[in-house]
Amino acid sequence: MIPEEKAHEKLEPQHPEKKPKDKKQMKVVPPNRKIKSDNKNVTGYLFISPFLIGFLSLTLFPILYSLYLSFTDFDLMGTPNWIGLENYERMFTNDPTFWQAMKVTFFYAGIAVPVRLVFALLVALALNKVVEMVGLYRTLLYLPSVVGGSIAVSIMWRQLFGDDGAFNSLLATLGIPTHSWLGDPDTAIWTLIVLYGWQFGSSMLIFLAGLRNIPKTFYEASSVDGAGPLRQFFIITIPLLTPVILFNTIMQVIQGFMAFTPSFVVTNGGPVDSTLLYVLYMYRRAFEYFDMGYASAMAWVMLVIIAIFTAIIFKSSEHWVHYEADNK
Repeated sequence: MIPEEKAHEKLEPQHPEKKPKDKKQMKVVPPNRKIKSDNKNVTGYLFISPFLIGFLSLTLFPILYSLYLSFTDFDLMGTPNWIGLENYERMFTNDPTFWQAMKVTFFYAGIAVPVRLVFALLVALALNKVVEMVGLYRTLLYLPSVVGGSIAVSIMWRQLFGDDGAFNSLLATLGIPTHSWLGDPDTAIWTLIVLYGWQFGSSMLIFLAGLRNIPKTFYEASSVDGAGPLRQFFIITIPLLTPVILFNTIMQVIQGFMAFTPSFVVTNGGPVDSTLLYVLYMYRRAFEYFDMGYASAMAWVMLVIIAIFTAIIFKSSEHWVHYEADNK
């Protein structure tokens, strides 16, 4: 008889042991789960399809098409005719009105943007001290930003500063000589700057939110050290508010360069092109002179200008914007 142990050894397989396969390799995905995953993807795309359709058809396609038109001669009626860089060449070398519009726009944005930011900050500082009925004051001061860009307000502004307007009537009542504010090239642009500064509500609310986030303990500690309100403003408020100032500055610079309605309605670019803002001139080239190719080239030049200013502001922010994470 063969011993039981030896018999067991004979029955064992002679080939080496096979290692079990990796569990991940052994895992089989049920077909139902794949179908479920595909259904979820389809459902997700269906939900975002309105945005995708709107973005592709109303944003991306017009942007790319305007870039193509900037290299063509197109009168809105016929077929675009490819002319290469002629629009850009004519713009920079043979169009004095372009340079006038550029000059007016830089002057307008360079003064109107700081005026609005400073005024919005001062009002936000005042509201930050108010305890009672702050919601009412905040709403009333925000209203000009809601309606300020409308055609109705621009018409009102034109009537207000007209020769027989309320402003001249007030001056006549006080015995001060009246003036043709909209008819004088030296003062017409200032009426638009005042209108832009009057629409300070949105910037004011952002500044107010930033002021509310500054801990009061900083002011209490500095007052114990003998710092007055003016010193607290420069060593506490301004440094801690710099991220908000950066955001407001970028947004207002973009709005300043893209201003259109005040110049179009209040002065129509006059007198003698003293209020001819860039976007108004671009509108004229496109829809009055039917020179859509040239207007498209102007639009891309303005895009580059805004991008350069935005990049400069962002780059300079490394030296004057302070974040809370920088102190950790």
